[in-house]
Amino acid sequence: MANPGRILSIAEDTHCLDSMQLEQLEQSFRSWSEEPVRPGLRLSRKRILCIFLLVRYTGAKLSEVLALDMQHALDVKRRFIVFGGREVQIAQHVAQTLHEILQSDLDALRHFDIDPAFVRRKFYERTEACGFSKKRGGPEMIRKARAIELMQGNLPVPVVQRLLGHSTPSLTTACVAFSEEDMRQVTRWYMENESGRKTSARNSFFGKVHSLLTGEIQTLVSITTLDGGLLTAIVTNASAENLGLKPGRLLSAEVKAPWLVLERQDSKSRNNLENRREGTIVRIKAGTINTECAVLIAGGAELCAVVSSPGFAALQLKEGDPARVLFSCYAVILHTG
Repeated sequence: MANPGRILSIAEDTHCLDSMQLEQLEQSFRSWSEEPVRPGLRLSRKRILCIFLLVRYTGAKLSEVLALDMQHALDVKRRFIVFGGREVQIAQHVAQTLHEILQSDLDALRHFDIDPAFVRRKFYERTEACGFSKKRGGPEMIRKARAIELMQGNLPVPVVQRLLGHSTPSLTTACVAFSEEDMRQVTRWYMENESGRKTSARNSFFGKVHSLLTGEIQTLVSITTLDGGLLTAIVTNASAENLGLKPGRLLSAEVKAPWLVLERQDSKSRNNLENRREGTIVRIKAGTINTECAVLIAGGAELCAVVSSPGFAALQLKEGDPARVLFSCYAVILHTG
């Protein structure tokens, strides 16, 4: 798990809900809100569902959500929730759900005039109904779970901090060129792809084209990533043209987990692969044939490598050990908005 301490403080013995558990909890809230026949009770439960969706997908504090005037806070067309001067991007399906609920009775639902303690009780009830410890389902823990979920999806730390309303740390010199609008675009890409990701590529980077070297058939693309690193990819000249690649163009890059090579940091590299990142092993899932290994790299992102189990055993690596991840420039898949 990516270290969430950069964004939110979480006790060592507390485990947040993961993405699948959050989805289960959301479905529980949705079903629960549809149960009542009495209009008044149904309306009350719809209000709680709205509050849950806002905490779940914006990572906002409960106090921020309860202070909203939804008639003005929800921008369905641009898919934003506005918290004071802060705009938080949400996915289209979330914006549409909120809009449909509000349309059922805008006057009654535009303000969340409700006791925070009552909201917490309902969060705890739904969490326990799903079979989870109620401590994991409070609004604060849902907010923290969202932060971890975004980081594990490799949304850059400065973007996550901006989304959650934290002051963004000074970016490294290499990242100075990334504007607020760049980070908004990165957030839009992430939110729109989050619920419908079909790609099997597990590792993603966001960055800008630094330079292009065009050959007779292929183009070498140098990319400055948001974590301050450099990444190289090779695409055909036709692909470079179709993607509209040019210096300064914002893009995302993906690498499939089986294409990553894992090495010990304390050994000399035996590979001449162009891209390399160093970090710490944070999770290992061993199987009979393959082993999945997650490496936390600079900037809070995780890279997931899938290697043969005999090969991984030969490395003699365990959780907490430093490791090196390498991949070819031919393994990088580029996307532009």
